[in-house]
Amino acid sequence: MSTIYEEIGLRRVINSSGHMTALGVSAISEEVGRTMAEAGQQFVVIDELIDRVGELISPHTGAEDTCVTNSASGGIMIACAACIAGDDLGLIERMPDSSGLRNEIVLQKGHAVNYGVPVEQMMRLGGGVPVEAGSVNHTFAGHILSAINEKTAALFYCKSHHVQQENTISLEEMIEIAHSKGLPIIVDAAAEEDLRKYVAMGADMVIYSGAKAVEGPTSGFITGKKEYIEKCKKQYQGVGRAAKIGKDCMMGILRAVQLYDQRDEKKEGRRQMKIVNKIIDGLSDTDAIKLSIMADDAGRKIYRAKVDVVPGKCRYTAKEIVSMLESGNPSIRTRNHFVDNGTILIDPRTMLDGDAELVIKRFKEIIG
Repeated sequence: MSTIYEEIGLRRVINSSGHMTALGVSAISEEVGRTMAEAGQQFVVIDELIDRVGELISPHTGAEDTCVTNSASGGIMIACAACIAGDDLGLIERMPDSSGLRNEIVLQKGHAVNYGVPVEQMMRLGGGVPVEAGSVNHTFAGHILSAINEKTAALFYCKSHHVQQENTISLEEMIEIAHSKGLPIIVDAAAEEDLRKYVAMGADMVIYSGAKAVEGPTSGFITGKKEYIEKCKKQYQGVGRAAKIGKDCMMGILRAVQLYDQRDEKKEGRRQMKIVNKIIDGLSDTDAIKLSIMADDAGRKIYRAKVDVVPGKCRYTAKEIVSMLESGNPSIRTRNHFVDNGTILIDPRTMLDGDAELVIKRFKEIIG
């Protein structure tokens, strides 16, 4: 059976890369899809829906309130604008022009990542002026304290596999510094799986993607302390308008969060390991590649099949194999953060029924 995308002339994609925006992030469940379809066929007062969905998501995060948005990126923009413009309508309508205001957002240099776009660009769209503290691989509390001044509006912490993981300041330290200076701290936890952890640690605003770990529709939400979340909602009268979320996606993310909180983590873990082991077993009859299981480098409970190309025994480099996997039909997309070192990772989280067999078949066709 062809997919809906094949019907409009596009190739089928096997996503063994993970929750990647460039590949459509996640596959929503049938229940989330039904919820969205029903919501899309009816009318509602949007401001009331924003408030109510926020109220209903918050018990699942442990926060006082939640503001839904169109993406985690939109959440960064809105959170920064909230820290600068607050609830002043005149200032809200000025953003992103924050000249003359307290507008600096302090972050560690190792957290100034590019996740498809620079995280600092999202800050600027909300009126923020990013201030990088320390060095990429060498940041201490003194660097953050030195960067804080009368222009500082907030501190920012990125919890992601993209960031420098070593010799940087922990989130606990950043929260302590922020609050000792009377400043809010924004946590970008877009792809994180724990929806409660960072709120419980004392973060003021925590930003999640609704489409990544939660596997909802294209969406995001900012969850945290009510005084800041109320200001986030006010930004829909300004730059937040560009990050508005529709009624169907609001109801979709609400249902996805509810289902996520009910998930059987052990069952899902077994499903993923079954796929990983199937890949390893299916490709174990060649000495052109070395196979193993690799834990997530950012500490999440994610395990992937690790394929190391063996020089001298494999006729292709890892980059060449990736290129051939991607150019086929179906197009097989792997996780390629370490491809320059000869490593290809296969992420089971986003693989659908039958995908593992096709991945094994295509690898064998390429490496012989």
